[in-house]
Formats: sequence, C-alpha cells, structure tokens
Amino acid sequence: MSDDTQSLVLHARAGDRGAFARLVELHWGRLVRFARSIVGEAEAEDAVQEALLVAWRKLAGLTDLASFGGWVGRITYRRCLRRAGRLRHLLPLDVASPPAVLPVSDGEILIWQVLRRLAPRQRAVLHLTIVEEMSDSEIGALLGITPASVRSHRRRGRDRLRQVLGGHKS
Repeated sequence: MSDDTQSLVLHARAGDRGAFARLVELHWGRLVRFARSIVGEAEAEDAVQEALLVAWRKLAGLTDLASFGGWVGRITYRRCLRRAGRLRHLLPLDVASPPAVLPVSDGEILIWQVLRRLAPRQRAVLHLTIVEEMSDSEIGALLGITPASVRSHRRRGRDRLRQVLGGHKS
C-alpha cells in the first residue's frame, strides 16, 4: 500500500470523511467486481455500500494500516455471503436452480447464469484466482481460510463448472 493510502487511512480514522471518500474511490471498482462474482450484478453495489458503511464505523479498530485493502475486502466478502444467503431464500425455485445453461447466441453463455450454480465461496475463490490473480495465501487471508481450503474450493468450483457446462469431471 502506498504512503498516500496509509495517510488517507490515518486521516479517515481521525474522522476525515473526504479521506474515506478517496479510499472508497481507490477500492470501489475492485470491490464491486469481487461482489458481482458472489451476489451478481443486481446486488453487488448494495453489498459494497453496506461493507463500506461497516468499514467506516469500524475503521478506528484497524491497527495495521497497510492491510486496509484486505480488511475492507473481508468485510465485503462477509456482506456478500449474507446477501447470497438471503437471496437463496427469496428466489423462486425455477430461477434459483435453472435446469440448464442457456446459450445467448452461437456458443455464448451468460456468465452469471453459470456462476450462480456455484457456492458463494467457490465463486469468490475463482474470482480472486482468475480476475484478481491472487495467490492461494492471499485468497486465504482475505476469506479467512487456509491455502489448502482455497485449493479445495477452487477444485470443487471447477468440477461444478465442468458439470454445468456439460463437460466431464476429471
């Protein structure tokens, strides 16, 4: 994390809303992309906003300023898991468990239609692996699980994707 970001965290901890707004600007895109992978397009921004409100309220408790990005990522992850759990109970059965992946056009599929067939933690692990290019240790630290669990969730997620897409489990 840059010295500028650390300075922003210090100022935000002292109550400077402008400094926190700048931190939000710096992390917004990454957090929304991450949230989309777990809760989908319609819920992602709301989940991130909830997470940032929690972060603002708990910022005084952050002791390692250099860990702000991971810290706010963990808060976002937990908010997304809560939303995913609520959404599962709110969706009609035909939407929550589609019988097959529907092609959009000539071989294209809706990514979210496939990803929602995975457990939220599997979606998070695959997103952080593929999109954010994080290591197993970094993903584990962010999600609060061991690197071995990261590998397990990744393998199960990929196996499930093969099933959904009609491939064979290896």
